[in-house]
Amino acid sequence: MKIQTQAVQFKADQKLIDFTEKRLNKLEQFFDRIISAEVYLKLENSGQVKDKVAEVRINVPGNTLITKETQKSFEAAIDAAADSLRRQIIKHKEKLASKR
Repeated sequence: MKIQTQAVQFKADQKLIDFTEKRLNKLEQFFDRIISAEVYLKLENSGQVKDKVAEVRINVPGNTLITKETQKSFEAAIDAAADSLRRQIIKHKEKLASKR
């Protein structure tokens, strides 16, 4: 799986990029035909607290799975996004199996 990470309004350090790639590569355990993933890391100003937003798009054959999570840290947002994508992948895989 090819993972492309983009940081909007800041410069992401290598540790954060490695964490993102490691976490998203675990999704291949659930569905091995994932083509690519696009990760957008953003800072969101909501009042006094700067929230971290992780938006992840995963391309699978015939579909695109998208999730957007907001947390206090990028690691927590990526974890939540990966969990959401895991559920979406399992649901997508079950749909494919039912069509056969």
